[in-house]
Amino acid sequence: MCASSTTTGVSFSGTAEQKEKLLAFIAGKKDEPGALMPILQEAQAIYGYLPIEVQSMIAKEMDVPLEKVYGVSTFYSQFSLYPKGQYKVSVCLGTACYVKGSGQVLEELQKQLGIETGQCTSDGKFSLDACRCVGACGLAPVMLVNDDVYGRMTPDQVKGVLAKYE
Repeated sequence: MCASSTTTGVSFSGTAEQKEKLLAFIAGKKDEPGALMPILQEAQAIYGYLPIEVQSMIAKEMDVPLEKVYGVSTFYSQFSLYPKGQYKVSVCLGTACYVKGSGQVLEELQKQLGIETGQCTSDGKFSLDACRCVGACGLAPVMLVNDDVYGRMTPDQVKGVLAKYE
């Protein structure tokens, strides 16, 4: 769940079990060369994202600067610093989709959901991302909600699609 926080827009709510699982994984890997990547991958698998609290835990346990952990976390697109919603909404911004208006679809989603790209609604229901080509260029512009594909999207269709998931 994502909830409002004055600093990041998201409050962290990890469990003791998650922490225990991550600490055990770090203990088994931290002395291996190149261990930071698999540790970050495991942390994201455990928590669903990499909040600063988890990055700090990793830095402390690995005895590396937090800046290094943060740098790797933000460099690779596979990592997210924000939680994902129950419904992961993504808009293709590949060339075919963008030329056919996906930018306007994304703007309407931001307006309807009240969040920016990369964020999650305060109730944890929706997260919003942009992506590159999803291989459905003939349906451009394309929007995805989890595994559901919506083609030939227009901004005025956004509200109706979101209503299916509320």
